[in-house]
Amino acid sequence: MNRRQFLSSVGLAAGATLLPRLAWGQAPSPSPAPSAAALPTPPPWTPEFKALRRNVGLYMGRGGTIGWLSSKDALVAVDSQFPDSAKAFLEGLPGRSGRKFDLLFNTHHHADHTSGNKLFEPEVKTIVAHENVPKNQKAAAEAQKSVENQVYATTLFAQEWKLAVGDETLRAKHYGPAHTNGDAVLHFEKANVVHVGDLVFNRLYAVIDKRAGASLKNWIVVLEAIAKDFGKDAIYILGHGKKDFGVKGTQADLFAMRDYISGLLEFVQAHIKAGKTKADLAAIEELPRFPDHKAPKPNRLQNNLEIAFDELSAG
Repeated sequence: MNRRQFLSSVGLAAGATLLPRLAWGQAPSPSPAPSAAALPTPPPWTPEFKALRRNVGLYMGRGGTIGWLSSKDALVAVDSQFPDSAKAFLEGLPGRSGRKFDLLFNTHHHADHTSGNKLFEPEVKTIVAHENVPKNQKAAAEAQKSVENQVYATTLFAQEWKLAVGDETLRAKHYGPAHTNGDAVLHFEKANVVHVGDLVFNRLYAVIDKRAGASLKNWIVVLEAIAKDFGKDAIYILGHGKKDFGVKGTQADLFAMRDYISGLLEFVQAHIKAGKTKADLAAIEELPRFPDHKAPKPNRLQNNLEIAFDELSAG
């Protein structure tokens, strides 16, 4: 079965209209909090700032990649990582010179993208996000018993948002449910740099947050829409990436992520058609045709397979 036939079989054409907003606007069910013993020790990390184009760059610390704009008349950050790496970002951003940020943008609610919000709060004029982000963030924090550590976006939007800052123009868009139901892409228009958050795990098994409204089928549509909107000349800042592939991306990396999700669904669809069960997925150690994603256990492959099974079984 080719990719086009597969999309048709699961009821998705590449140009399909996105689901109505109310379909993904419900608050998620909270996830169970892990025990203290289950929490991994954070790996060593070193702050790294990388300029990209026209005063826009990216920052690698601990958590999802931060995007930034630092010019003589504007300061913007996209995502805030964890408190320790947020502190290093705030102290080390080239050209900041103690100025306050015009805004912080959260691409979605996950802790490795928003835990640093509390550090940013006294240093930023406003925090912007899609309207589902605060409710998802609050539900996750309640489950993790970390509500007191949360700072939420207060400037919210449903579909699109735009603002001129200095000599740059920012435009954000929510394309529908994918990694969560609150993902938003931020475009630095003049620099033509696009932060896609966790819509791309570059050659990594993905986090798929079904409790927060994720949709594998629509994730494919979202990635194709982003690639069409911004094209091959844009630089893409990716939420996470395997070391050999990185977090500075191209349109090809969006398509690689799309193909992984398509391949995941195709593989599980064939598994279901063969009469195999969800429990049988435990024997799968590598997804065929995606050797770049292979990783030693523990990894997220089993989780990805099971979520695909549930989504396809639900119709």
